[in-house]
Order: sequence, then C-alpha cells, then structure tokens
Amino acid sequence: MSTSTSENIADADPKGWLTGRARAEGFEIARVTTPEAAPDKGENLSRYLADGFHATMDWMATTAERRRHPRALWPDVRSILVLGLNYGPDHDPLADLKHRDRGMISVYARGDDYHDVVKKKLKSIARDFAARTGAEVKVFVDTAPVMEKPLAEAAGVGWQGKHTNLVSRDLGSWLFLGAIFTTAGLAADEPETDHCGSCRACLDICPTDAFPAPYRLDARRCISYLTIEHAGPIPRDLRPMIGNRIYGCDDCLAVCPWNKFARAGRDAKLAARTELDLPALAKLAELDDTAFRALFSKSPVKRIKRDRFVRNVLIAIGNSGEPALADAARARLDDGSPLVRGAAVWALSRLLSGRHLTRLAAARPEHEADPQVREEWRAALSEAAA
Repeated sequence: MSTSTSENIADADPKGWLTGRARAEGFEIARVTTPEAAPDKGENLSRYLADGFHATMDWMATTAERRRHPRALWPDVRSILVLGLNYGPDHDPLADLKHRDRGMISVYARGDDYHDVVKKKLKSIARDFAARTGAEVKVFVDTAPVMEKPLAEAAGVGWQGKHTNLVSRDLGSWLFLGAIFTTAGLAADEPETDHCGSCRACLDICPTDAFPAPYRLDARRCISYLTIEHAGPIPRDLRPMIGNRIYGCDDCLAVCPWNKFARAGRDAKLAARTELDLPALAKLAELDDTAFRALFSKSPVKRIKRDRFVRNVLIAIGNSGEPALADAARARLDDGSPLVRGAAVWALSRLLSGRHLTRLAAARPEHEADPQVREEWRAALSEAAA
C-alpha cells in the first residue's frame, strides 16, 4: 500500500487503520476503550493495597493515584487502544513439573523480554499513526502505572478471571498486553463479560493457596511473586510447595479450560530458547554473575539478578528428592551471597540424612557472620534432631 493511500485510510477511518496496523505487527487482538471505562477498578486496587496483598511491591502504593485513572497519568488522553500478543506454549506447561532435576521457567520468560518485543511493536504503530493523523500518542507495556487488565476487559480483549489474569475466549490465558494512549477520538468497542462461571480450576490448583477468594490474589503466597519480586529468603513453610519452579509459575494459567482455544505463539523472539527450556538445576547452581548475565541476555529473568535466581535454583534442588544434587548445593555453602548460602543450607537439609547434615555443620566454621544464614543452620539442625 502506498503512503498516500495509507494516509487517506488513516484520515477516513483512523480506528480501522490503527487496528489493521496492529494486526500487521503480529497482535492477535486490538480493541479500543475510553479512559473512563473501568472506574470501579480503582476501588479494587484500594482494597488490595489495604489488605497488604501487594507484599513488598511498594511501588504499587506509591503510584496508586496515577494507576487508578488513565487521565491521572496523561490528562489529554481520549482513547486507548489495548493490544494482545499471543505467546502460547507448544505443550502443557504442567507437564514440566515432573522433571524434578530441571528448572521450570515460566513460559513468558523463556524467550526474549516481552517488554522490549512488545514496546518496539507499539512504538512503530504509534509513530506511524501520529505521523498520519497528527494525534499525540504514548505507549505502555506493563512497567508504567497503567491497569492494563481492567482496560483490556473494558475494551473487550478478554476478562479478568478468578486468578486475576486476563482470559480471552479466542486465545485462552496466554496474552501479553500493551496499550497505546492517544488524543484521537476513536469509537470504543464493547466490553467483555465474565465467562468463568462456576469453574474453580485456577483457584484449586494453586500450590500455595494464594487466592483467599475468587478474583483476589495475595502476592505474599504467590510463587511468581516469591521467585521474582521477593528479595530475601523465601518463607520456609512455602518452600516445599515451590517444586522446581525457578522463575514464576504458570499453574493457574495453564489449567484454565478456555485454553482449549489457545494456540502456540508465532513471534520467534518470544519462542522458548533451547537453553531455557527445562535447564538442569545442577548447571544453574554453578552460575556466577558473568555466566548468569550471559545466559539470560535479553531475557526478563536477568532483572532479578544472579543471587536471587540461584536462591530459587537451590530451593528447587531441595525439592528435587535427588541426593545426587547435594553436591551442587554443598558447593554453594561458601558462596559470596548470604541469600545463596542460606538456601544451600535448606537444600542440604532436604537431601541429606540428619547424621550427614550434623557432620557437615560440625565441619563448618563455628561462626557464620550473617544472622539469616545462622538461622537457616539452626532450623535445619533442629529439624534433623527432631
């Protein structure tokens, strides 16, 4: 299509041009809503914060006022295009849980960082739209204080299921969301309605009971939060439930019956890299900072940094039931990070007999400088003696 023809279409039908351009960039869904479309979601956010369900994610509270309403973020916005990019896996992720000596990385993080992939697409669309219409535009992908999921529901992209994630009748649970705010006045699409019905599959499968009620998620018990956002030692009572999940959790998404309509994603940059598809825990435990950065180059995993990631790996090693992995954990007892050393102690307490653990402790230096690591040894030896 020539530039002049494209400009004419944009002038005559800006919404049609915009949604068509979005699909040409690979977005499966592109629908429009208004800034006023989801006013009740601000009340839900207030309740979420009041209950402390955001855990240590203080940024949710500090940006709450801007998050509650799109015009608080940009007063001039008139229309919001919400886009969905499918990243569906080519197999059932729940099957990956049986590989106890290998680490399970959430499906969305096995390829390139979706923030970069989606934002590049959004910028290209928005730039062309602005050039052809003169409208101002801003693009957002997850990191800004935008409530993408309520806006996506208002636009008709899908609905927020009982697990609080978006569900599409056409694509199931596997959607990356992006938004283009514009000063252009575009006709809004009809909102989507809730189609969860009486189903509780996503609530019942959660290993840590992170859903105190339907449509309510307590991040303090969520494996995705614990393995990604939580910076310190993972609470001891929740560690056994994490299994081999070393970055995120897909259980509540994967079990959704609407995934019968899901299909594998088509964007090669988001496809799982071979080295991130069930990597061996023993090898991951050996990663130093340089090797970690190399392995997770362009991956969202890189943002939690090496120490937090190896903590997760050691929790998975402790859950593996594989005594052969004890050597991998033992090698981390002298790690430079107290977080890693503490996780190594816990892993060994799960893999070694009480007698072997006591003997190992006796051979260690009498004084561990970090109080959290000392507490890990105390708890492990206490459980071994019980």
